[in-house]
Parts: sequence; structure tokens; C-alpha cells
Amino acid sequence: MSEKVLIVPGYQGSGDAHWQTWLERNLAGCERVSGIDWSKPSLPRWVEKIGRAIDASTDPVWVIAHSFGCLASAAAIAQQPTRIAGAILVAPADPQRFSSEGVRYPREETNAPSIANLLPQHALNINGLLVASQNDPWLALDDARIWARRWRLPLMNAGYVGHINVDSGFGPWPLLLSLLHALRFEYHRSGKLERRVAANEESNVLPFYSTRAPAHR
Repeated sequence: MSEKVLIVPGYQGSGDAHWQTWLERNLAGCERVSGIDWSKPSLPRWVEKIGRAIDASTDPVWVIAHSFGCLASAAAIAQQPTRIAGAILVAPADPQRFSSEGVRYPREETNAPSIANLLPQHALNINGLLVASQNDPWLALDDARIWARRWRLPLMNAGYVGHINVDSGFGPWPLLLSLLHALRFEYHRSGKLERRVAANEESNVLPFYSTRAPAHR
């Protein structure tokens, strides 16, 4: 069975040195969602474009998202989970930092409500993984745990690795590719992911793949 892998960058996109761009270049059947202005984090607009990309695929879809892209991807996946083979959501951004109109700024009285209540408040009912950092400036680990439990995704604690982007040393990221291969292997073997890490548990080392997350670089 062939599958489509969709790359969904976060706010400001993923440049040439980013691990998502590296993955896109090194993985067959992988493409970036198009039609999104990465400088304008509009949840409805992004969800629409991700949904169209999912609809356009005749094959099951894997979603590999980062930062704000994780939030938009979760919302898009919730609308059509049966089209999704699985997802890896890396370093989700804090939904409290965004409104449906864009970025929210601290202590600004004109801030619109956050998008937190616009995101899925229930299990996504998909195979996958949420990867979070202990010192991510865009989302506290405790908050990442809340979303992982809400969406019923196992959480991988990647350690002290910042926002898991170029600034924290993540260009080529072989571990991410290995995690995806491991998830896909289980999906093909059983038709679904055997979640050896329960969705309400947390691990630094995934049982189905023994390589540790990269140290801070």
C-alpha cells in the first residue's frame, strides 16, 4: 500500500536548513502542503488547505507537522480521521499565543480570544505520536502533556531541545525518519498502530524504536 506524507510547517515556515525540508528531500511520496501563507497563522485558512491536501490524496495520508502546523493539522485531522494513516506532531505551539486572526501579544487589551477552544477537545482516533521538549519556549511540557492526553496520542519527551527547529540544532534529523518508519511498519503489519506506549503515558525512549531522542546541540 502506498501512502502520502504531508509536511505541515509552523508559523514562518520551514526554511532550507529545517528538518522538515530535509525530510521532504529524503522521503519518497513526501510533499509540503501548498497554498498557505506561513507568515499569517490563520487557523481556519490553514485547516482548509490541509484538508484539501488530504482530500487530494488517493492514498492514506501521514501528516508530519511542526509548531503552529500541529494545531492546524490536529483540527484538519479531526474533520476526516479515516483518511489519515497517522501523524507525528512535533513541538506544538501554544494555542493561547494565537487567535483566529493571527498572533496574540501579551498584555495587549485588543487581543481576540485564543484558538484553544477551536482545536479538537477529544481523541483524534489516529495512529501517531506527539513529540515535545522540556524547554520549548513555545509550549510548556505540562501543556504538551495535556494536549497529548486530550488527543490520545503517546507523548515522546525529547529532552532539553528547545523548539525542535533550526535554532535548536535540528537540520537533518534521522531519528524522526526512523520513528516514521517504525510507525509505518506497525501500521502495515497490523493495519493499525499497536500502541505499546499508552496514550496517557510518556517516554523518552519509544519501546518500538530504541534510539534516544537527540541531545541538545
